Amino acid sequence: MANIKSQIKRNRTNEAARVRNKAARSEVKTRIKTAVAAATDSSETAADDLRLAVKRLDKAAARGIIHKNQASNRKSRLAKRINALTADSSDS
Repeated sequence: MANIKSQIKRNRTNEAARVRNKAARSEVKTRIKTAVAAATDSSETAADDLRLAVKRLDKAAARGIIHKNQASNRKSRLAKRINALTADSSDS
């Protein structure tokens, strides 16, 4: 336990930021899963779900929750994955 007043305050602010960042990271994962599920089911909302997932990734990168290159890599991999899923479903 910290004895210094400023460190006690830092601990409180760090905890608040940790909880906020955890929620944002969780939402990014959820949006990605939703987009992949929509593409797998060949749902008409697949493009919209992909757009929302990309938006959340960009927001997380802008807020410093994840690195901008990490956001870019995730967007690229997600788009590649969804394009492959939609190509497979259109072939069937």
